[in-house]
Amino acid sequence: MRESLIRQISEYTPCNAQEAADRDTILRLLRTQEDIFLRENPVAHMTASAWVTSPDRTKVLMAYHNLYHSWAWLGGHADGCEDLLSVALKEVREESGILDVRPVSERIFSLEVLTVDGHEKKGSYVASHLHLNVTYLLEADDRQEVRVKEDENSAVGWFSPEEAVEASTEPWFQERIYRKLNEKLRILNRENT
Repeated sequence: MRESLIRQISEYTPCNAQEAADRDTILRLLRTQEDIFLRENPVAHMTASAWVTSPDRTKVLMAYHNLYHSWAWLGGHADGCEDLLSVALKEVREESGILDVRPVSERIFSLEVLTVDGHEKKGSYVASHLHLNVTYLLEADDRQEVRVKEDENSAVGWFSPEEAVEASTEPWFQERIYRKLNEKLRILNRENT
């Protein structure tokens, strides 16, 4: 499975300089770090995120993350699983309560290296580290009931793509991630009309 992921990332066409640089970093660490899919790697580990849209692409799903005190996309740690699409799907189901979620495509939608500041989690200190993140475009009916995952978030909701950017309190994510994902979504919508 790791070789398949390396191949997918190698064949991925970055949309900007951030993705090009991050793709190189992710590939280098995937090829050299045996435990890169585990949180036990203290420097960096693989994660998967999802940009979840309504079928008509007018809404995106966000959760208010307790750790970051911000509205954000859904996703999480690989925890040993090398199938990152399945990780993204599992995280959306766990973090939002939405069970009927599916990939728009099995292809990678976006790549990011994310910095995580040191923090307390469940009474233990977690040192600063990197998340080597693969993002997938997923789809779910926005009429499904949502629920919070109390140990991770305190709210879940649907936003217009523009409102999703504004709801975030993290400037780097607003600029480098959410606006980028929305632009990719606009391009996809144009291609499909």
